[in-house]
Parts: sequence; C-alpha cells; structure tokens
Amino acid sequence: MSERMTAIAAAMREGFGGLGTALRSLGRRALDSRGAIVGVTVVALVGWGVWKNPPVQTVARGELGVRANRLTGAVAQFRDGSVLVLPGLHELRVYPLRDQVYRPVQVAKATGESPLQSMEGLSLGVDLAVRYALDPGRIAAMSGALPEDLNGQIVEPAVQGVIYKVFTRYTVREIFSTKRAEIQQQIESELKGKLAADGIVLRSVLMGKVDLPADYRRGMDQLLAEELETERMRYTIELKNKQVVQTALEAEAEKVRREKAAEASAREQVIAARAQEEAMKHVLPFKQKQIQQRQLEAEADKLSRIRTAEGQAQARRIEAAGEADSRQKLADAEAYRLDRLGKVTSEQMAREGALISQHPLLIQKTLADKLSDKVQVIIAPPPGDGGFIGTGLVGAPKHQATAHAGQVSRSAE
Repeated sequence: MSERMTAIAAAMREGFGGLGTALRSLGRRALDSRGAIVGVTVVALVGWGVWKNPPVQTVARGELGVRANRLTGAVAQFRDGSVLVLPGLHELRVYPLRDQVYRPVQVAKATGESPLQSMEGLSLGVDLAVRYALDPGRIAAMSGALPEDLNGQIVEPAVQGVIYKVFTRYTVREIFSTKRAEIQQQIESELKGKLAADGIVLRSVLMGKVDLPADYRRGMDQLLAEELETERMRYTIELKNKQVVQTALEAEAEKVRREKAAEASAREQVIAARAQEEAMKHVLPFKQKQIQQRQLEAEADKLSRIRTAEGQAQARRIEAAGEADSRQKLADAEAYRLDRLGKVTSEQMAREGALISQHPLLIQKTLADKLSDKVQVIIAPPPGDGGFIGTGLVGAPKHQATAHAGQVSRSAE
C-alpha cells in the first residue's frame, strides 16, 4: 500500500516538474514577443479610433455643419463640403437646412390615442401638418442646446401645447366648417413664438381632414343635407323670381322695341311721303314735259308715217307702171318671138317637105333613129308598088307586108 502511494507521489512530482518546465518555456517566449504584441495592439487601437472618429467628415448639400473645439469652446460653421475633425479635440454636428414636416398622428383620429377636444367636450381628430426649418443664423449659437431629436423634444411638445388649447375655444361646427382658416392662423401665431425661442422658423401650419365622432357626423350630415335642401329651395325660389323678373323685363323690352320700331316705321313713312311730295313737285313738270314730248313725237311719227305711206303709194304706182310697161314689152317681145318662130318653122317645114319629096327614105331613117340607138338601120329602095320596105328581106306575104307598112306610116304620122 505504501509502495503504491510512493509511486503515485513520484509520478505527481514528475508531472508537476514537466508542467513547470513548460510554463517557464512559455514565459520566456512571451517575453520575447511582447514588443510585437504591443505594437500590433497600438496600431489596432489607432485604426479603430480613426475609423470610429474619421478626421475628415463631409457635410452634404442642404445641411449645415457646426464644429466645436472642446478645449477653447470656439464654434465654426461649414456648408456642403469636407471638414477636418481631429478626434478628441473637435466635435462636428450636422443640421438639415431643408424644410421639415411634423404630423401629430395622435390627434389625427377622433378615436385615437389623444384626440382633440372641442368646446362641447366632444373628441375629434384633425390632420395637421407643421412645416418648419432651422434658422441658419442661430444654429451656431444654439448648437450646444439643440437636442438630437428636434421633432420629439422641441416641435412635438410645442405643437401639442398649442393645438389642445386652441381647439377647446371652438365648437365642432366651427372647427369643421366656418372657422378653419381662423384656427389655422391662430395656431401659427401662437406656435411661431415658441419655436422661434429654440431657433426654429415656422413656415406654415396646414389643417386637413377633420375626423368627427360617428354620431355627431351622422347628425351633421343630416343637418347639412337639410341645410343644403333649404339652400337649394331658396336658390330655386330666387331663380324662379329672377326668371319672372327676366320675363317681365323681356316683355317690357319687347314692347319698347315694338313701339320704337312702330315709331321708326311711322317716321320713315312720313319722311318718305314728304320726300315723295317734294319729288312730285319736280316730277310733275317733268311728266308734263314728257307728255308734251310724247305728243310731239306722236305727231312727228304720224306725219312721218303719212309721208312714208304717200311715198310708198307713189313708189307702188311707179312700180306698177314700170311693171305694166315691162310686161307690155315682154308681150311684144314674145309675140315677135312667136312670129319669128312661126316663120322659121314654116320655112323649115317647106324645106323639109321639099327634101322629103326628093328623098322619101329620110322618113324611115328618122323613125329608126327615134326608136333606139341599139337598132341597126339598113336603107333599101322601096318596092315599086309602094309596099313595106322590108317585105323583100323577110319574105313575108304581100298582104302582111302591106299591113305592116301601113302601120309604120301611121306611126310616122
């Protein structure tokens, strides 16, 4: 048993001896690398400080940067651009210069968290919008007193302190319809001074939709409907009255117009009659002169026609005498012509009779020439007994030839 305990104790001494040796070795190594660890730690701390507090910061457009010196307390303003900020020495705060809008949502609904109260004690909601901006000339002086949350710590308390007090002065009907502009102006006038004390410029206060209680809204809607109906009836009656007046005025105007037209027409007729009378004074002598002129023209026309008729009658007599003389001369010339023709014909017949007596065959030749130009004529001496000339040519019996010759003689006659 004791041997076992001795062995265990020896083993423990060896173990602890080895552990001590290891610890001493690690201690020597740590002492050798301590300088490097300190350097790395310092560099890391410096990098973290530069990253956490950069020495060059930027002010965006529409913002104003205020740099405060923690040692001297001096303050400098910077517009958009880069600003040198030394960590531990300088502190830079950036403020927006653009207009900002604050809307108190807790008063927007009649059933909201903190609705407004009217003079009657009714809860109502109003959609308000407060438009404001920081005063650039006072930011540097008040930068130390301005909180980070302007809406929550400055604007909201000021707005709530004003609107709850103002709305309790008016009834719901005035808030809803008749006094909206007055309420809005009163809120602006009271709120402007409070915000100006904190370096904030109030631009405007806009009052939007008014949220009324449900029961009151129903009653107001009914009342408004009755008022609108009353107004409509009133305007309808006024319109009817105006229409009656307009009709009367139009009738009166029509009457006056007709009277004026009748008077103008009468004046025109009088003026026309007078003008016609004046014209007749000049026209009548002219008409008389025209009548006299027409009488003279008729007399002259009558004399001209008489003279023309006489001249035509005389011309016709002369023409008749000339025509009679001409016809007489024509008759004498015709008688002379007939006489001469008779004499010439007689002389010609005498000559032809003598010629035929000497040459009897000319009768047959003349007859053949008269018959046709297609007939060939053969002249032959007549027979001694005085018969037909062609008897000997055709060999006809004598009595036929004699009859035929007689027909030819009669034809020739």
